[in-house]
Amino acid sequence: MSKIQHDRTHHAKMATGIGDPQCFRGKAGTPKFKEGDRVRIKDLPDIFYTRTMVYTRGAVGTVAKLVYESPAAEDEAWDNTDKPEWFYSVVFKQKELWPEYSDLYANDTLETEFPERYLESA
Repeated sequence: MSKIQHDRTHHAKMATGIGDPQCFRGKAGTPKFKEGDRVRIKDLPDIFYTRTMVYTRGAVGTVAKLVYESPAAEDEAWDNTDKPEWFYSVVFKQKELWPEYSDLYANDTLETEFPERYLESA
């Protein structure tokens, strides 16, 4: 059931004395991936808001670390904070994201975060 009104103080209330996003620690369950896993970024539809960059969709990267548990931005935008999930920091070779990227910098990487729903094993 949806909430009647967006509570802008939700995180502040939960994080009091704990810190945010640590207030969701232990609420996402067992992580699906671990450091070193190769993952592909899913091209999921987004209706209103997402933090998953378009240029990463379909790309394959490596999980660098598990960073925290939190509701995905897509859920928070609609005040759905009841299902936190794991966020992962994933590393990509920039040449694989942008094929026209100069070969002079073939070892350059980009690291960014994704909620678990956007990742699948590669």
